Amino acid sequence: MAAIHILRRRIKSVKNTRQITRAMKLVAAAKMKKAQERVYNARPYARKLQEMIQHIASRIDIKTHPLLEVREEKKIKLVVVTADRGLCGAFNANVIKRAMQFLDENKDSKEVYLEFVGRKGFEFFKKKWDKKDREVLGLFNKFDSTVAEKIAEDLLEDFIEKRYDAIYFVYNEFKSVLQQNLVVEKLLPIEHGDFSGEEKEEPLVEHIFEPSIEEVLNELLPLHIKTQVYRVLIESNAAEFAARMTAMDAATNNATEMIDKLTLTMNKIRQAAITKEIIEVVSGAEVKN
Repeated sequence: MAAIHILRRRIKSVKNTRQITRAMKLVAAAKMKKAQERVYNARPYARKLQEMIQHIASRIDIKTHPLLEVREEKKIKLVVVTADRGLCGAFNANVIKRAMQFLDENKDSKEVYLEFVGRKGFEFFKKKWDKKDREVLGLFNKFDSTVAEKIAEDLLEDFIEKRYDAIYFVYNEFKSVLQQNLVVEKLLPIEHGDFSGEEKEEPLVEHIFEPSIEEVLNELLPLHIKTQVYRVLIESNAAEFAARMTAMDAATNNATEMIDKLTLTMNKIRQAAITKEIIEVVSGAEVKN
């Protein structure tokens, strides 16, 4: 009967674990919904801003703007966006693996520095890569748009002051609850192709730019970069919660399966013990007779 007591303890332990994973799944689902709404609300704004810049690009030459300056990529930065916590499946591991691949691809021809948003990426690389710049930890515990704006401003300064010839992001892009796409995306210099080409249709009215079209552009392009950084961070945040919700759902289901198997094993042992006792009683009665 000692085996039954052991199994009962294991079943109780797994049930407690299942209760935790189920609660974590519900919390992740609630947070994902808020993050998802933030993503969906930001996309139309980013799209409209891009249309405005494209409208300007169709009227003046924007290639000479400092944020579009293409330089030989000798020294570049990769911003690694991960979560601050684990228990989200392969979410962090996939980003870290792609970052290592990026470093391997560029180590012979370029000097690559790393910047980190999220604790998991920072903890992995802090002893594995010497060329590190900044780290932003704890942002995703309570998402703060002002911190995202500061990150963008620092990156803009890095590029304008020519500390780096190009700046890239590696992150998980939110597609759906079950799908997150791993993306390596160039932030700076801005690709001229993003705003090139004819407008889809002529504007209903001709815009008047004050004080001048050039000065409006000087405001819009940095705003575009800030918007892109904000978009990357909220996409990653939503993808993190989706991955955690999926991982906790799988863990809850696995716990349920384990409980069922342990319960079945316990019942078999109990049934075997009862059968043995019955046989012993019957055998004893037959001996007496």
